[in-house]
Amino acid sequence: MKYMLMMSHSVPEDIDQKHGEMSTWSQDDIKAHFRFMGEFNQELTDAGELVDAQGLLGPDHAVIVRAHGQGAPVVSDGPFPESKEFLAGYWVVDVDSRERAVEIAARVSAAPGRDGVALGIPVEVRQVGEAPDADV
Repeated sequence: MKYMLMMSHSVPEDIDQKHGEMSTWSQDDIKAHFRFMGEFNQELTDAGELVDAQGLLGPDHAVIVRAHGQGAPVVSDGPFPESKEFLAGYWVVDVDSRERAVEIAARVSAAPGRDGVALGIPVEVRQVGEAPDADV
């Protein structure tokens, strides 16, 4: 079963109050965080569970595209002030159970932040749906 694990970042109430923006962390803390992510991704790869994983730039680099099938699409620039959370990164994993996907999400949530303290980042776990057979 494939699951998408979506790491959310709350602005500014959640992570920022405890850890500050990553740009305020020491170089050692930043390196430790990225080392954790790299080693964890390698563990998942070695276990044959990692399908894909990517960190995303912030919402100030995003646009929303809406098309109605006629004329040019409408493109809205970010950031999007109506939302206090944004998707910071994701993993797609192929695992045997929902419990394993939750276990992986918990490890990601506890990634080290400033001074090595676990970030406690919210990670949404959602099973990837499968399209019905096209021949039906």
